[in-house]
Amino acid sequence: MDSDDEQVEEVVEGPLDEDDQPHGFCKVTYSSTDRFEGHFVHGEKHGKGKFFFFDGSTLEGFYVDDALQGQGLYTYEDGGVLHGTYVDGELNGPAQELDSEGHLVFKGQYKDNSRHGTCWVYHPDGGCVFGQVNEDGEMTGDSVAYIYPDGLTALFGTFVDGELIQARLANVISTETERPRFEISPNSAIYSYDKSTSTCLATHTLLPDPYESTKAFVAESLIKGAGEGLFAKTHAERDTVVAFYNGIRITHSEVDSRDWAMNGNTISLDEDTVIDVPQPFDQTERYCASLGHKANHSFTPNCKYDPFVHPRFGPIKCIRTLRAVQKDEELTVAYGYNHEPSGKNGPEVPDWYKRELDLFRQTTSTDH
Repeated sequence: MDSDDEQVEEVVEGPLDEDDQPHGFCKVTYSSTDRFEGHFVHGEKHGKGKFFFFDGSTLEGFYVDDALQGQGLYTYEDGGVLHGTYVDGELNGPAQELDSEGHLVFKGQYKDNSRHGTCWVYHPDGGCVFGQVNEDGEMTGDSVAYIYPDGLTALFGTFVDGELIQARLANVISTETERPRFEISPNSAIYSYDKSTSTCLATHTLLPDPYESTKAFVAESLIKGAGEGLFAKTHAERDTVVAFYNGIRITHSEVDSRDWAMNGNTISLDEDTVIDVPQPFDQTERYCASLGHKANHSFTPNCKYDPFVHPRFGPIKCIRTLRAVQKDEELTVAYGYNHEPSGKNGPEVPDWYKRELDLFRQTTSTDH
């Protein structure tokens, strides 16, 4: 992102002055294989120009006396971008970063090419971390907040490099400025980073998530034979996170090698990891720190599973609405089992799922 690194010229394409220096619009390729295309005045970059770096990233803006000044656009090799303010070739001033899909991932200040002052770090799932960065540009300190996707619920306290150390529940009472104000609940529980392992589900198994507690509750399912289910506590618009799916972290091979009866609360996190809520923690009296595992299956669901970076649980899955849902409506997801036969006994799915699938196919064929 620094436009003023030492560059050794190798090839110049374009007009030269009487001293054989680039003068006018030129393409200059350096020994590093970096390339600059833009306007020169007697060998110095002056005017609009663009660097093409060897790693595939680029930097463009307006150069004065060989240094980038004012607004510059740095494009990462993966397609993400940084819109920044440059002074004498270095980032100094307001900046915004977006990922390759155009989602905002950072907003704040830079000083001498490092993040500085009050900054926002955004997660693709809708959550964000707000606070003052330290001299290394890290979100570290005792006045940092994780703000949930509703923009109203927060955990305010001590973080190290964006990771929760300990914090209390807080309400965001003003978002009209670049610096939101927080009303801390002095009697709230203390939350800390509590990522699960292959054997430990959570340190505080009965400490509910403060955001999820406002969105969902567990009650007897309306689906025959399903036991308990997950319900909306309030009306929720489409694309709202309503619950979190935390659990112990085990391997796919472990799941595949055991009986289906043990896999009632498993969900794939990524190619390496499966999240599982084993017995007896499937009972809310034993575990209620997250409730996503209580959502039942439907072939016409109103919710879906999505990745989520949780301040307490780390990388997990969340349940996000596919459409608007009403207060007290049951929240359902498609479990996503493979319907295709994998042997002489048919598809590798639980018996109840086979029955539901047959019933669904009969119903849809009758409708048509």
